[in-house]
Amino acid sequence: MKLKLGIPKGSLETATIDLFRRAGFNITTSSRSYFPSIDDPEIDCMLIRAQEMARYVEDGVLDAGLTGLDWVAENEADVETVADLIYAKQSFGKVRWVLAAPEASSYHKVEDLRGKVIATELVCTTKRYLASKGVQAKVEFSWGATEVKPPELADAIVEVTETGSSLRANKLRILETVLESNTQLIANRSSWGDEWKRRKLEDIRMLLEGAMNALGRVGLMLNVRRDDLRAVLSVLPALKNPTISQLSDEAWVAVNTILEETTVRNIIPRLKEAGAQGIVEYPLNKIVM
Repeated sequence: MKLKLGIPKGSLETATIDLFRRAGFNITTSSRSYFPSIDDPEIDCMLIRAQEMARYVEDGVLDAGLTGLDWVAENEADVETVADLIYAKQSFGKVRWVLAAPEASSYHKVEDLRGKVIATELVCTTKRYLASKGVQAKVEFSWGATEVKPPELADAIVEVTETGSSLRANKLRILETVLESNTQLIANRSSWGDEWKRRKLEDIRMLLEGAMNALGRVGLMLNVRRDDLRAVLSVLPALKNPTISQLSDEAWVAVNTILEETTVRNIIPRLKEAGAQGIVEYPLNKIVM
């Protein structure tokens, strides 16, 4: 039996393949093929644009796939959410679809756009958002380069952003957030009901979440005299209490812990001052809770 898995082609592709690598799956793509190879004989992969993924999963063309919550909502797809994976193409956080208008315009809130033209890729979601606000406006599908359309081709846009830098560069002001989104592992309802496929998807979820948990964290091992242990532990913030093991010399113990990578450069000198020796920093691929 095989699990047919959709990998998002485009902006999420590199980040998704890297996350799978951290989870223990090596996916190899080719510019001439939409069928990447994966070092798991129980999985067949296919590259599908994130915008279409939910529809193909819902229809059963794919058993499962990775796409944004935004595109699940846009397609109103009836799928099973297997996992929330908070990563995007540039960062490991959520993205926002925002309503934005030219800085020089008189538009400051959604109500100011009554009767105006709004360009976006997220047409259905934008229409639902406007309806929830009691605002009637013309929503046009944008084929890309949406940020450059105001003010000549549209009065405002609804566009996805991680940092807002592209909007600022195009002299656009964010008025409101329409939708927050993150990557999801979704499954076909029938596939989720299949015992073998569900078990396979649950295993994939565990490994992917373990890889997410490890992002930005490193392991730290060190040796310390028992007499200095309290001073060393006072320096260490930890995911949980550090693991302490007896060394062959009863006067010494080994300490093993997990730290945020950004804090290590400040903590290691303090550990050395507190009496730690043999300090080793090592990368982490997965932390399974």
